[in-house]
Amino acid sequence: MNWETKEQLEDLICRLVSWESRSGTEGEVRFPFRLKEELFKLDYFWHQPEYLEMYEAGGGRNAISALYKTEKSEDTIVLMSHFDTVHTKEYGAASHLACAPRELTDYFKKITDDFPQNIQTDIFSDEYLFGRGTMDMKMGLTLHMHLIEKAYKEDWPVNILLLTVPDEEVDSAGMRSAMENLDQLREKHGLSFSLFLNSEPSFSQKPEDPNYYIYSGSIGKIMPSALFYGVETHAGEPLSGLNAHYMSSFLNQRMEFTDAFTETAYDEQTPLPVTLKNYDLKEDYNTQTSNHVAALYNVFMMEQNVDDIFTKYHSIVKEAMEACQSQYENICTRENITPVGHIDTMTYDALHQYTLEKLGREETESIISEYVSRDDLDDREKSMRIADRMITRSKELVPLAVTFFAPPFYPSVNASESGLVQDIVRFTQTYLGENYGIHPIEVHYFNGISDLSYVTYDSHDDSWETYKDNTPVWGMTYTVPFEEMQKFQVPFINIGPYGKDAHKLTERLHKENAFETTPKLLVKMVENFFIAR
Repeated sequence: MNWETKEQLEDLICRLVSWESRSGTEGEVRFPFRLKEELFKLDYFWHQPEYLEMYEAGGGRNAISALYKTEKSEDTIVLMSHFDTVHTKEYGAASHLACAPRELTDYFKKITDDFPQNIQTDIFSDEYLFGRGTMDMKMGLTLHMHLIEKAYKEDWPVNILLLTVPDEEVDSAGMRSAMENLDQLREKHGLSFSLFLNSEPSFSQKPEDPNYYIYSGSIGKIMPSALFYGVETHAGEPLSGLNAHYMSSFLNQRMEFTDAFTETAYDEQTPLPVTLKNYDLKEDYNTQTSNHVAALYNVFMMEQNVDDIFTKYHSIVKEAMEACQSQYENICTRENITPVGHIDTMTYDALHQYTLEKLGREETESIISEYVSRDDLDDREKSMRIADRMITRSKELVPLAVTFFAPPFYPSVNASESGLVQDIVRFTQTYLGENYGIHPIEVHYFNGISDLSYVTYDSHDDSWETYKDNTPVWGMTYTVPFEEMQKFQVPFINIGPYGKDAHKLTERLHKENAFETTPKLLVKMVENFFIAR
């Protein structure tokens, strides 16, 4: 066996982490090729290389799947993971050790005075491996490699499909692009998907949280955004125009920490919205006020759909602009100045239709393609600049606030009511309690955002049409495979290793949990629900 013992699993996670695969780097591009070589250590894939496949995921990146196929059943467990990690700048002088877990852990022992007492305790305990990706989430991939080898060696009567993807940490391009391939694999090999098993780590719910969590759902995230287009003026004559920053400040106040989108389900509550980024589209410094500013807002969702969110959001924007107009007019009255205009609010869909009617399809598409083709802009910047250019060609609309969506979008998903998932939760709680004194807590919406958002989608919900119509880059540089997702009405669960401080300098993995407890749990779970029945 290659990935069976605790020592072998530790060696494997250290090897996977050493293959640096930070999002957007050459390491992320190379990783699946190196992983393919590792998987070829199993005789199974030497003799059946067609069961190892790679799928293009944009930017030169690839997802990779490995299939253990049995003739005894069509039942298939899909093992999901991502292999990209966040960046390592916070490691500073120790950046060269960020992806060398054993060496980094030893280095931290030499500089323990730099850390709080609780982290010093973990460093000297020898119970943890530190390093980027140890917790989030190359240990999850390690566990899945352990399972697929186990299935092959023990001739399991259930199919195991390992799927690991790039880009989860940025836009989830890997999982979004993999969905169509999953459907093709299902048809090609005659598979019946019975369970999606993700192994994102157990995330703390609050600082110094010692609990171990398993997840029967994943929270949704959407980014309603706005472009504010005012009237430029010289700073010496401020009331001869309307500053877009002034306009945006009214919406920022209303969106930050609002409870308008708050949901409670299974006694869990969505975090409050925040402003993720403000953009001034005026590129240089001068004494002219800015007439175009954009803002992106982070909104979490559980049971609400796109229509619910966008209806509330557009109403809030209208209220904010009405308040802005009222205060602006009061100032103009005080200063005996005539207002430059009245602020309107418009959806991107409406703006797009207006532009089509005024300029025609060819010129409208030219505006869009000009920004879609620019590699120096990300999807968020492309979105706001498309709307900005459309308004520039229709100045009769200003002052104006345009509401739209900026990528990415993570739909909320939940399998808590699935009978299989309920049984797996109870089994996990009993097994860990009786054998390890661990009492896992079920969380119904994973709060870290995950690729589980793309494995299923409410088959009755068509509100994604609203998202499509109000996302400027839809169908060009960004899509979500809603129709493919609606085909997969399959139970899912997230059971992964325990660790601490994901995305931080002190990211670390609990060795006993990762190399002993969780591997045995996952094997027992498969045996109980898919082999011994």
